[in-house]
Amino acid sequence: MLARSGALGDIDRLVHQVARAAAGPATAAIAVDAWRDDEALYLQFDLPGMDRSSIELTTERGALTLSAERPSPIPAGARAVLTERPTGRFTRRLTLSDALDTTAAHATYDNGVLTLRIPLAAHAKPRKIAISGGTPKQLTA
Repeated sequence: MLARSGALGDIDRLVHQVARAAAGPATAAIAVDAWRDDEALYLQFDLPGMDRSSIELTTERGALTLSAERPSPIPAGARAVLTERPTGRFTRRLTLSDALDTTAAHATYDNGVLTLRIPLAAHAKPRKIAISGGTPKQLTA
């Protein structure tokens, strides 16, 4: 049996319950790391305990929206003794630069981590400009 005894344990449990109820699952943060190189932007989201089929990624008007759901592990009819892990539907929305090619984005999900790669758009990549030959023009004074 799991026991939290004493006033401090009761207060700690109450604070967690109130904070979780006030925030709600829809506003709970999905942790993300982001970095880029010369070819793409990479995003990694922590989604532990979420089934891949519950994860949705969409892009619209320069915004990326991630939605996922974590069901409660407590069976119907059972009485919860301790619940600290949030359950329900989670959403995270990020604004994307127009320098990204969202049509070529690719996502993988492994061990509770969703990795998204969004390539830089062709117009955003550095490129050399060819210089053709010709006669230099004289400046007149």
